[in-house]
Amino acid sequence: QGLGPSWGGGTSYLALVVYSAVNIGVHALTGFILSITLVSLGGPEVAWWLCSLVSITIVGFLGYQRIDVGSSVLAILLIGEIAIMTAIIVAVVLTSAHGAGLSAEPFAWKLIFSGNPGVGLTMAMSAFIGFEAVAIFRDEAHLPERTVPRATYLAVVGIGCFYALATWAIVMAWGSSAVVDVVAADPGDFLLKTASTYLGVVGKMVLNVLLITSLFACTLSLHSVITRYQHSIAYAGLVARWMADLHPKHRSPWLSSIFQTGTAAVLIVVCAVLHLDPLLQIIAWTSGIATLGVAILMTLTSIAVIAFFARDHRGISVWNRVIAPLLGLMGLVVVVVAVTMNFPLLIGDVGEHGEPVFGLVSGTLVVLTFLPLLLGSLHVAMLRGAKASTYERFLSDFSG
Repeated sequence: QGLGPSWGGGTSYLALVVYSAVNIGVHALTGFILSITLVSLGGPEVAWWLCSLVSITIVGFLGYQRIDVGSSVLAILLIGEIAIMTAIIVAVVLTSAHGAGLSAEPFAWKLIFSGNPGVGLTMAMSAFIGFEAVAIFRDEAHLPERTVPRATYLAVVGIGCFYALATWAIVMAWGSSAVVDVVAADPGDFLLKTASTYLGVVGKMVLNVLLITSLFACTLSLHSVITRYQHSIAYAGLVARWMADLHPKHRSPWLSSIFQTGTAAVLIVVCAVLHLDPLLQIIAWTSGIATLGVAILMTLTSIAVIAFFARDHRGISVWNRVIAPLLGLMGLVVVVVAVTMNFPLLIGDVGEHGEPVFGLVSGTLVVLTFLPLLLGSLHVAMLRGAKASTYERFLSDFSG
């Protein structure tokens, strides 16, 4: 609506690729964590991809149901995750307050801009992936004109504050001068080690379980997002129209959900056949695509907001239609540049001497991130060249 149908088609394709990529990455990570947890508990050694397929099946079953079924599961898992992290924060604060003391040093300006700020900005960006997805649930939300904006603002503020507080507490747990060395010594077990130190063995076990459930919650959330993206743009004719069908009982986009489940399973099997490492390759590569892709989507959206309200103010304040999106645009352009420049470091593409370089892998993934924009625009051009009624239906459905 803001930049025209060609950009609309391109961003639709990009959104599908971005969320599908991160979904496959998290499925791979879930399978990996499950497999090593089974072994640590004395169970059988199961291939990570088999564990991923089990997770995909459960997610597919819940995603097929009404939206409130999946959201109820997500709410329970989210409460558990927040509770255990809150317990760690409280334990660290109480212990440090009677020990070495607390410090605001991690928030000092000299530290924020030290080292490689671009990498830090990239990591911060990846932490917010998904907050924008609340908008696609408006058809299933109660009073969406009020609940969707509130949920969006709450997500942004909540994520930012909680991540900042939790990260600060973890730094305090080991001390500003020692935390880097502690993390570097064992990055994979660092958070569990923190829980064990401040909450004991039981706290570590609970956190380990919640790590698995949090990954499962993430895949369930991504499944719902992808399913509804496919459902929405199916109305516009950009993907198969049958994916726009709603279940007669659950009122969920059930065919889109089944298709997404099948697609995820096939891609996981392909990754397994190619012997890709779930951590060093699958999750690293897909998170790189997701971080860059979401930054591009948000940048284009900021431009679209300004362009749309330039033609029709609709009684919207200058802050909402010009200033806020312009500020967002300026920040997001910096993010896109930072992510692109640090892309090799983000995905672990290194040269002969271990330095990050734009090699074949990073170059290919960057191209694959931008390619959907072109393909979606070409698809819209093909619709425009087809029967006039087809293109008019596309414009009507896509705008609606």
